[in-house]
Amino acid sequence: MFVASRDLRAARGRFALISVVVVLIALLVTFLSGLTAGLRHQNVSVVERIDAESVVFAASDDGPSFDESVLTSEQVAVWRRSADSVRPIGVGRGSASAVGGAAKGVALVGADGGVGDRAPSAPGTVILGAGAARSLGVVAGDRVTVGDSTFAVTAVRGDDWYGHSPAVWMTLADWQHANPRGGAATVLAVSGGDDATNAAAGTTSRSVADSFSAIGSYTSENGSLTLMTVMLFAISALVIGAFFTVWTLQRTPDVATLKALGASTGSLVRDALGQALVVLLAGVGVGVGTAAVAGSMIGDAVPFVLDISTTVLPATALVGLGLLGAAFALRFLFTTDPLTALGSTR
Repeated sequence: MFVASRDLRAARGRFALISVVVVLIALLVTFLSGLTAGLRHQNVSVVERIDAESVVFAASDDGPSFDESVLTSEQVAVWRRSADSVRPIGVGRGSASAVGGAAKGVALVGADGGVGDRAPSAPGTVILGAGAARSLGVVAGDRVTVGDSTFAVTAVRGDDWYGHSPAVWMTLADWQHANPRGGAATVLAVSGGDDATNAAAGTTSRSVADSFSAIGSYTSENGSLTLMTVMLFAISALVIGAFFTVWTLQRTPDVATLKALGASTGSLVRDALGQALVVLLAGVGVGVGTAAVAGSMIGDAVPFVLDISTTVLPATALVGLGLLGAAFALRFLFTTDPLTALGSTR
């Protein structure tokens, strides 16, 4: 690292420039990762609560859809005869309000089980996600109005959303009363059963993870943001690689001299990669740190998730891809003729 450290001190301006570029890329990647995770959470967190082997939808020519699936009592009965566990779940959109307050758009989710601790214990009660509680301005013990009925808020748990609407959890019977589409349920949380049951009931099954695509905006929204993140990762590798390609080419006479004096190719590669690692760690650290601080201050302004998957993992990927780009730029070290330092080619 002797030559590398001398370079860092001698060419402060150049390394400051590439460091700023790395900071900006890390900032963009971290923000985009946090935003992608936040939008995903606000789209599918209700569905993620389903505890089952598969999610059963009413069959449709256009594929499964939470917004269109309507299961009848007969379809539910067919599954109850064949599967080990069947939990009907209702999912829909509606409005709710605090008593005397303005109505707010919410996701109405009806379940008597199969969703962890989110199922209300008695009719006439609801459990609110943190987002719904904030939107309605209520706390546990207050009362809210959904449709033409009033419910007691027994608890505020988690921060569940469906299709970017905050969740209001109610019993299945209360949901059936409030749901304008009718039907016994939207989907079934099922353990057991098979394709023959689907054929007999006129339904289709998906795993819980695969059922995310049955939410209208999930695939296009998540796919677009993920593609942008991947492109930023690729750009970071190209930018770092291009910088170190130019930089190492400018150092060709110095590298040739060192090789002529007996320096091994391996030691020169380690020297250059160590230099790249210093730049990457400094730039990525500042960029991710800045994004983390900003993300923690955003609050509810935008959906943003700040955790290991949106900070540490992107930072590690950026450093790894940056080193890969820098390593590709060092390929000339294996072919440089040390005699060029002695003027043999002049």
